[in-house]
Amino acid sequence: MAKKSKPSARATNECGALPDTVLGDDVALVADNMERILGSPSYLLAQDDPKLLTREEMRGVRMLLELGKPELALQADNIKSTVIVFGGTQIVDRSAAERRLAESRRAAEAAPADRRLARALERSETLLSMSRFYDDARRFARIVSIDNQCEDERDYVIITGGGPGIMEAANRGAFDVGCKSIGLNIKLPAEQQPNPFITPELCFQFKYFALRKFHFILRAAAVVLFPGGFGTLDEMFETLTLRQTHRMQPVPIILYGRDYWSKVIDFRYLADAGVIADDHLELFTYAESPEDAWQQILDFHAQKNPAG
Repeated sequence: MAKKSKPSARATNECGALPDTVLGDDVALVADNMERILGSPSYLLAQDDPKLLTREEMRGVRMLLELGKPELALQADNIKSTVIVFGGTQIVDRSAAERRLAESRRAAEAAPADRRLARALERSETLLSMSRFYDDARRFARIVSIDNQCEDERDYVIITGGGPGIMEAANRGAFDVGCKSIGLNIKLPAEQQPNPFITPELCFQFKYFALRKFHFILRAAAVVLFPGGFGTLDEMFETLTLRQTHRMQPVPIILYGRDYWSKVIDFRYLADAGVIADDHLELFTYAESPEDAWQQILDFHAQKNPAG
């Protein structure tokens, strides 16, 4: 059996032949290699390597960062509890709704046979009537904020999804009275800008809906749902499910505007059909004014903590 030859102690080039010169003695070549070492992504600290952090395999790390970053900021600001305000992005203040209606009317008059434009005009007329909910959300946030941010520990801080519509109204109400409020924005295909009324150091952007929802619920002392669409319905049902299954702290869940909500969902029929218990209808209440909603929150926590 032939003996295996021992490898040479001297380096060889890729063809197996010995180089004409010893590369390690080439000062320029070594300097160039050192420059490449220092510029290589492998030499970056892991925390400073954006390509690493955006890899699919690093999803767990990114989720941990989204869990920790807002939490540290809220702790630093001594925010102990929050009041969540959900609602539709299309419900704007009256002046904006009037401008939108005027534009829809002009477009419909220019093309009277266009059913799509006629439908847009109908929607604009309805949304103008719903602008009162923007005003109510703004007033509600003023009432909640003004008496609860005067101490070192802040309670009942308004928290929204950070976008337009009802979310803007709630952040704006806190802004009106010089108080802080939180915005939890989400990175979407159609980029969403934060509304301009959020406290800058309390405005966060999320990639993952699950982590955003977690931060909504974590400190919640109440959930107030103004009229809205799929997103508002999603948050409503998720909150109700968490309360139904006792997976979150007891909080008042207030549906603002009984007429709207009773048309959107027949809760009584769910109980009559047997798919929820009659007791589950007590997980939420209705409110018709900002003062009413705030009083319900105060009464709920007074009953829960009678000595407080």
